[in-house]
Amino acid sequence: MLTSLSIKNYALIDSLHVDFNDGLSIITGETGAGKSILLGGLSLILGKRADLGSLRDASKKCIIEAVFNISNYNLKDLFESEDFDYEIQTIIRREILPSGKSRAFVNDSPVNLSSLQVLGERLIDIHSQHQTVQLTSNDFQFHVIDALAHNTDNLKKYKAELKSFKRLQKELKELLSQQAEALKEQDYNTFLLNELVEANLIEDEVESLEAEYETLNNVESIQENLAEAYHLLSDEHLGVVTSLTALKQVFQKLSGFSSTYQDLFERAESSLIEMDDFYSEVQGLQENLDADPNRLEFVDSRLKLLHNLMQKHIAENVTELITIKNRLEEKVTVTANLDSNIQQKQDRISAKEKSLDSISKRIHKKRVEVIPKLIAQLEAILMDLGMPNAQFKIEVLKGDTFYSNGKDELSFMFSANRGGHFNELKKAASGGELSRIMLAIKSILGSYIQLPTIMFDEIDTGVSGEISNKMGDIMLQMSKSMQVFSITHLPQIAAKGHAHFKVYKEDVNEITQTNLIPLNYDERIVEIAQMLGGKEMSTSAIAHAKELLN
Repeated sequence: MLTSLSIKNYALIDSLHVDFNDGLSIITGETGAGKSILLGGLSLILGKRADLGSLRDASKKCIIEAVFNISNYNLKDLFESEDFDYEIQTIIRREILPSGKSRAFVNDSPVNLSSLQVLGERLIDIHSQHQTVQLTSNDFQFHVIDALAHNTDNLKKYKAELKSFKRLQKELKELLSQQAEALKEQDYNTFLLNELVEANLIEDEVESLEAEYETLNNVESIQENLAEAYHLLSDEHLGVVTSLTALKQVFQKLSGFSSTYQDLFERAESSLIEMDDFYSEVQGLQENLDADPNRLEFVDSRLKLLHNLMQKHIAENVTELITIKNRLEEKVTVTANLDSNIQQKQDRISAKEKSLDSISKRIHKKRVEVIPKLIAQLEAILMDLGMPNAQFKIEVLKGDTFYSNGKDELSFMFSANRGGHFNELKKAASGGELSRIMLAIKSILGSYIQLPTIMFDEIDTGVSGEISNKMGDIMLQMSKSMQVFSITHLPQIAAKGHAHFKVYKEDVNEITQTNLIPLNYDERIVEIAQMLGGKEMSTSAIAHAKELLN
């Protein structure tokens, strides 16, 4: 419920603060006193877009702040989904800066307007003749029927299944699209993959093949140089090994004379050992080096194949070719598994359809059962509200489409006259009749679900006498389970409020201001008496006002 409202620098309001209680609160005031300004400020709290022209003083910012007690509204899930800070006493603040920029806050955390609108719809329902258009929408009509049918749990399950069903349909569509694309590429990808598989790719193979190719392609030159090296190493008179052997023997003789010669002897010996090993390797290379035209042809062919594959796939090396091969394997495998995946998805969709059908049948059954009760209640209330001939013809028919709230198609027909033709509400009912029908529906809804604070904005226009008294009784009854505001010009309704507020204009320093104040008992008598008989209150008007209040 709305517990307080503060408005600063908005339209004709300089500064206003008022506290509210539960029950039925009445707001009265002369035409043009500023009731619409109050509603405009409240609409900003509910997420309406701001207008720089609404600033009273264009050099200062406008601040509108409302405090709500939301303990009975079951809004924790909404706060979590919108990433709001949940507080039992929730504060909503709107600021309009002189620059024209608007800001919104929930419990001091900045929020965007779309999120604020979602929250606002759950906190306050501003009900005017203009907004009775909601009554003619199928969504609202279903909402009323489902509230009476206690379909909340069924609808929750249905919506969860429908969300899953639509997700599966989307996934199936994507799979079918993948399949269509994959089939186009399947043959080509398979060809490319087989080509790479047959190549039997080995990492770093190109480098080793290139080294082998250079050797095989230059056998004669290598043989000549190895022969020369062998001669330089092994010549009996001038060979390196022969010379090192003689050198070692010289320093072996000198090694006994000092450690210096011993060290030179050891170094000569070490060099001879290394050179012997070097000599053996050269000898082995000579013995194993043979011209092999077949091997040279194979290496050349293999290198050409690998280079062609790298050029074809724009790869730097064989490692990248192996990565490409693995990707192609995945594509071919996925394509091969698509049929299986599609069938599995179709099976899951079929199971969801059966589940949705089952839940929608339960929803339909409960709707059909409750409709006669809804019609009876509506017609009874409207009879009290001066519409004795009002009749409804409400039908729900099973359809083939999964809608957001089941598979039903709704026909909500109305006739204002006995024997008259039934027609759609928006065509068969006048604005005043729609207001009374909406009041009847809201009063019925209040007995089944927790409604937000309701503000009736002059829905009693054109109503008088006993009917206005009945409207006041309905609002009073509704206020037992929710907070109700009524902006009214009728004294019969004004007298029924638990609290009464007056909107008025006054001139302060030659500037007109709008204000809102609570009235005590004596002030209420004066206000109602003036509503009955005008500014010049008669004794009978005062007596009548007291009678109404008592």
